[in-house]
Amino acid sequence: MKNVSVVPMRIAKNGYIVLSALFIAFGIIFAAWSELPDSVIRFAGGTALVIFGAVKLVGYFSKDLYRLAFQYDLQFGILLIVLGAIVIVKSTNIMTFMCIALGIVILLDALFRIRVAFDAKHFGIGLWWGIFGLAIITGAAGLLLAFRPLEISEAIRVYFSIALIASGVLNLFVVLTTVKIIRNQKSDTVDQEALFDELSEEIKE
Repeated sequence: MKNVSVVPMRIAKNGYIVLSALFIAFGIIFAAWSELPDSVIRFAGGTALVIFGAVKLVGYFSKDLYRLAFQYDLQFGILLIVLGAIVIVKSTNIMTFMCIALGIVILLDALFRIRVAFDAKHFGIGLWWGIFGLAIITGAAGLLLAFRPLEISEAIRVYFSIALIASGVLNLFVVLTTVKIIRNQKSDTVDQEALFDELSEEIKE
């Protein structure tokens, strides 16, 4: 069997780490800077979502060892790219749209991370309970952001910041605890060309 290239895995893992950190930083900045212009929010938020979506797609096709962190990232990657593009071009009611859309996405991501937590437990990953706990917290934050029980601008800012920070922490924790890169990892698919050559040699003998 051929070795699996670790380049896509490293791109996905490092991309997850950097973008998760950016989500946390953006959440802190958004909470601290009350006069942040909508144009900055739209461009920065939309661009981050598009890049994160692309990283998720790379992760899905990277075939890391456990296949835990990236197993649902095909759908979420496409969703984030589409959502990010809409955020970039949308010019009206941007905060309302971002709160509802991002809240639902964060909630769904958290629900899938709960499944990842139990899969991690099955693989013997001792910190699976951390994934589970952070997923519960993040899901609650996403739910709060999507439904916004208080429509006061200050409250919405708090919801938005908490949801971004929780999502960033969750994804950072997941990728650090479940993505294992092995330099000489073997492919789990059959090399058809090598198999044909091997059979041909047997026939000749």
